[in-house]
Amino acid sequence: MAIALAHALHRNRSLVYARYLQLATVRADGKPANRTVVFRGFLDPTNQLQFITDTRSQKLEQISLHPWGEACWYFPKTREQFRLLGKLKLVSADHPDPTLLKARQTIWHDLSDAARSQFVWADPGAPKIDAATFAVSPPDRLTPVPNFCLLLLDPDQVDHLELRGEPQNRFSYLRKDNLETDGTEWSVQLINP
Repeated sequence: MAIALAHALHRNRSLVYARYLQLATVRADGKPANRTVVFRGFLDPTNQLQFITDTRSQKLEQISLHPWGEACWYFPKTREQFRLLGKLKLVSADHPDPTLLKARQTIWHDLSDAARSQFVWADPGAPKIDAATFAVSPPDRLTPVPNFCLLLLDPDQVDHLELRGEPQNRFSYLRKDNLETDGTEWSVQLINP
């Protein structure tokens, strides 16, 4: 699964917007919530996709109540779509896993000044305040602000559709945990488009 996705990313690398995808979660009232997020790489050495979020955003409550999400990602150059269904995990400042805290710190360090500055703006979703409030100096590159959060999507199912060709190709990937090797394996099946 990760190989096919990595291949699509590589073949679309010239398109800056190919790193943008849609992530759907479930609100407390059971209604869907969808937004565009930026892919920040795979959590090494896993298939988990990395994104960032603000603990003050509505995503935090949604993921706490319903930890499942689905990402939909279209690559325009190669005309491929990936739908990735899996569990979402939030890595905030108080996360108990030091490896994940290190990944959070690395992502923070690698952000642009403009991206880091958004985490010290006024609360997202609150009524708009004076524009001067948003003119802030970027926070320290080495120390993530407390409301900065790493968001991981750990896929269980992937639907990969190649829109080129007649007929089109579609693959279904299903994750199966292998307890004997303490690893993860994927089954793949070619299905009708």
